[in-house]
Amino acid sequence: MQGSLPGERDVTVVGGGFGGLAATAYLARAGADVTLLERHDAVGGRAGVLERDGFRFDTGPSWYLMPDVFERFFDHFDREPEDYYDLERLDPQYRVFWKDGDSATIEPHRRNAHELFESYEDGAGDALEAYLSRTARNYELAMNRVVYPDRTSFRDYASTEMLPLAPRFRLFGNMDDYVSRFFDHPKLRQLLEYTLVFLGGAPHNTPALYSIMSHVDFDGNVFYPEGGIAGVVDALADLAVEQGATIETGVEVEGIRGERGEFTLATSEGTVGTDIVVNNANPAYAERELLDDGGRDHADGYWDDQTYAPSALLFYLGVEGDVDPLAHHSLVLPTDWDGHFEQIFDDPAWPDDPAYYLSVASKTDDAVAPEGHEAVVVLLPIAPGLDDGPEVREEYREMLLADLADQTGVDLRDRIVVEESACVSEFSDQFGDPGGTALGLAHTLFQTGPLRPGKRGGPDGHYYVGAYTNPGIGMPMCLISGEHVAKAVIDDDPDATGSTDPLAVPGDYGLGTPSPSD
Repeated sequence: MQGSLPGERDVTVVGGGFGGLAATAYLARAGADVTLLERHDAVGGRAGVLERDGFRFDTGPSWYLMPDVFERFFDHFDREPEDYYDLERLDPQYRVFWKDGDSATIEPHRRNAHELFESYEDGAGDALEAYLSRTARNYELAMNRVVYPDRTSFRDYASTEMLPLAPRFRLFGNMDDYVSRFFDHPKLRQLLEYTLVFLGGAPHNTPALYSIMSHVDFDGNVFYPEGGIAGVVDALADLAVEQGATIETGVEVEGIRGERGEFTLATSEGTVGTDIVVNNANPAYAERELLDDGGRDHADGYWDDQTYAPSALLFYLGVEGDVDPLAHHSLVLPTDWDGHFEQIFDDPAWPDDPAYYLSVASKTDDAVAPEGHEAVVVLLPIAPGLDDGPEVREEYREMLLADLADQTGVDLRDRIVVEESACVSEFSDQFGDPGGTALGLAHTLFQTGPLRPGKRGGPDGHYYVGAYTNPGIGMPMCLISGEHVAKAVIDDDPDATGSTDPLAVPGDYGLGTPSPSD
């Protein structure tokens, strides 16, 4: 990213999630005097840490995917991830347990993928090769011609650089229809669609362009960073400080008034003046709680009408003894998961037959649990806005632990020595997320690309960054969001020097001309 800001330009970043930290680093490198204010005692946003009696749990994201995005981010600062943390490729990547007694293990580098798919459906191994070839090509096109160049308005798509994407019209249908063109077996479709949970969507409401997540999974592989996701947060914070930024924790921003060059922030520590505000709080919270009426872009009811990603019921469990055959990442799925998705998006209710996820980071990292113990996280996706009182939490605790024992043979109930939980209430109270969504706005067709909230919003000089904005949900996307908002701040500054050239396409990647069948 080229372009620089005058050194006297004051920028205040509100919130230290991945997007806020990335924006802080980029803007500090560009020469601005940047201060990040985080209301919690540590940065990271949803990527928090829980420590109890020798156990350590990542409380938010736990999958390290798209290492190419992290490498690109650090390369902008003449660094690489290994300067801050080591990565371990997970083997197996994850294990799936179906509720009919069947299971599947996914190994890195597609090592067993052809044989696994073929075992469920004749010809599915070759179909997988064709499918992943297309998702790889679509991934490169999407990242290099849409996501990285920051095409966030409809006019940005009126470019010859977008022509290779034109024949891919099927990618605007839903994911389930697209995957069913390649595979009939419902379990194979689940293996290719479960990643939609990372985007806060369902197979019936997420555009097929997100089939690129299969390339991320099968070709990009799954990693574990040293220190967990908290280790990545520490790296981002260290990098931002190295660029000259200041990070202040335990400081809550309570109000934002003014405009470019003369903002006043009311905080828990007093009043702060600043030229520019980059807001990592979600836009719904910012408009309802932080900005005055003149700085709001939408009526209050607007945010009630959006489609939000699921919330979650999480249990953080310190367990005595081993938990084999669970892997570092495991999924427990009903053979028909449509009912669970319907109870998240269509008819919100606590699920009758839940699909859920388990993380056992201690399988890879001895430092997160005492010797002879395992650190287990159980995550149940649920509809945002549900009542999550103690009775229903206890009911689902018992249901999930009993189901886990039935489906995997791993009975935790008499071995739990540490236990904490989080649900809708915590996400709502701690982050101001509408309905307690755990992720943000879902990636439906009408909340993708130009139809997703942009980085410029509110009064002049006020910007948004993070999962609610383009390019969307997930740690890699939030890093890119930080880059995009920094470019916008520089491009909008009358005294900035140089150009960020936001729509430059980074070269020819040898992708060739797609066929209409792609």
